[in-house]
Amino acid sequence: MILNLASILLIATGLVFFTAGTVGLLRFPDVHSRLHALTKADNLGLGFIVLGAAAQATDPWTVVKLILVWLLTVVAAATVAQLVARSALPPEARQ
Repeated sequence: MILNLASILLIATGLVFFTAGTVGLLRFPDVHSRLHALTKADNLGLGFIVLGAAAQATDPWTVVKLILVWLLTVVAAATVAQLVARSALPPEARQ
């Protein structure tokens, strides 16, 4: 019972962070602010959802796979955000 409640709270918290990231994407004025809101909130939201799902996992290998997916997503999001932010700069500011 307590484990189910913890999972529900963690996943609900993750959904709140996903919603905040989406609102930031839609409301912020420039590319860099939007990227910041989206990558930070989505990575944290996915982390909470992974924790909630890991609490329901039946074996350790499933937990390892969930954490690996989260880590790979964090690395990919950071890389893509850097590329998008760099392409949004004016040509004279790029190095």
